[in-house]
Amino acid sequence: QVQLVESGGGLVQAGGSLRLSCAASGRTSSTYIMGWFRQAPGKEREFVARINWYGGLIYYTDSVRGRFTISGDHAKNTVYLQMNSLTPEDTAVYYCAASNSAYSSDYRNYAYWGQGTQVTVSS
Repeated sequence: QVQLVESGGGLVQAGGSLRLSCAASGRTSSTYIMGWFRQAPGKEREFVARINWYGGLIYYTDSVRGRFTISGDHAKNTVYLQMNSLTPEDTAVYYCAASNSAYSSDYRNYAYWGQGTQVTVSS
């Protein structure tokens, strides 16, 4: 089992920044892909970014590329999402997820999830 706990969400004005953290524990040695997803009220869960935990390969969805940065600290078993130039469209619950199978942007391919952290961007 892998346990994930997100933190760092909050309220920020448009143009501001937040850094989300996801602390992992359990069978992390079997986890190869860490991803961030978000879900706004009334919308489907959306892929944001993913990182190959051991190789460092990174991919972002187009809407956040250039504004968000995913990174990891292996010593702390923690993955981060640095979010800059935030807009109200970024408002959502952000989830950290882990996959031990395939590289994917589909949330259905991620077996482990955190509880989510709310990000609200005001205009």
